[in-house]
Amino acid sequence: MFDIGFWEIALIFVIALVVLGPERLPAAIRSVIKWINAAKSLANSIKKEINQELKIQEMNENMIKATKKGLTDLDPDLQKSVDEMKQAAQELTHPYKKDIAQTKEEIHHKETIAEQEKSSQGKE
Repeated sequence: MFDIGFWEIALIFVIALVVLGPERLPAAIRSVIKWINAAKSLANSIKKEINQELKIQEMNENMIKATKKGLTDLDPDLQKSVDEMKQAAQELTHPYKKDIAQTKEEIHHKETIAEQEKSSQGKE
């Protein structure tokens, strides 16, 4: 990665040992490791975001091509991208549709049970 060999690392370690001393060296090493891990995490998240943006850009280009062709006689890759875009659009426009339908069913079920309990109490 940085093209640092064993002797360079050993020299850095000896200088750090002389400057910091044996008491503070472990804490300094831990803090350096934390910085390195934070930098790696940042780089990975940036890489992930760039990949997502590239995928979105590719899908947009495919949608433009599909629109120009009239959404007929598309090659399989282009048709797959169009289908993915349609599905993503549906998920964005109706994210709670399933939850609402499920809640309505639960309310209807509870009302039915309550009515049955009332009618059975009225008969007694």
